[in-house]
Amino acid sequence: MKSIILMGIKHCGKSTQGKLLGEMLELPFFDTDSLISGRTGRTPRQIYLEGGEDAFKAAELDACTALAEQIRASGTDAVIATGGGICANPAALAALRPLGSFVFLQADEQIAANRIVREVSVAADGTLSNLPAYIAAGHPQSLSDVRREFHRFYLERTSLYAAAADVTVQMLRLPKQENARRIMQALRPE
Repeated sequence: MKSIILMGIKHCGKSTQGKLLGEMLELPFFDTDSLISGRTGRTPRQIYLEGGEDAFKAAELDACTALAEQIRASGTDAVIATGGGICANPAALAALRPLGSFVFLQADEQIAANRIVREVSVAADGTLSNLPAYIAAGHPQSLSDVRREFHRFYLERTSLYAAAADVTVQMLRLPKQENARRIMQALRPE
């Protein structure tokens, strides 16, 4: 088996499924957002807010390139959870492509939107905070605006993930172990 590289929108289950698949397959698990933080001392959100999209893409490429070198040097496959924006970073995708199969974990739009809205903080004056950078960039003024911005983003990103993926697996409202089995089944068709 080759490495399994999970991608999809924020809150689709990449980290949860990645850890579980790593345990099931007895493979190391890596999260590229954690690698970015470890290499830069800043979260991906901080990098994006402080330096913009280009700075974030550069940090993501650096982390993915270093991870690819580490995996090749170890001679062992791995399970990798990528950041939600990797579909818009062709250089980072190219760094990971030789390692294995890209699996698009397609989340239900409503479920993903609800998870994002749950994390939003609304101040007494109505100011919104704790927004993902891609939503904050649209300057939403209400939770309805957050949902509208997410919808636009979801449609755009879904097409990018699908184009880059070797396999697409719809994440269903099932126990996480069942979704992991479905991912494995998609990677090993009968």
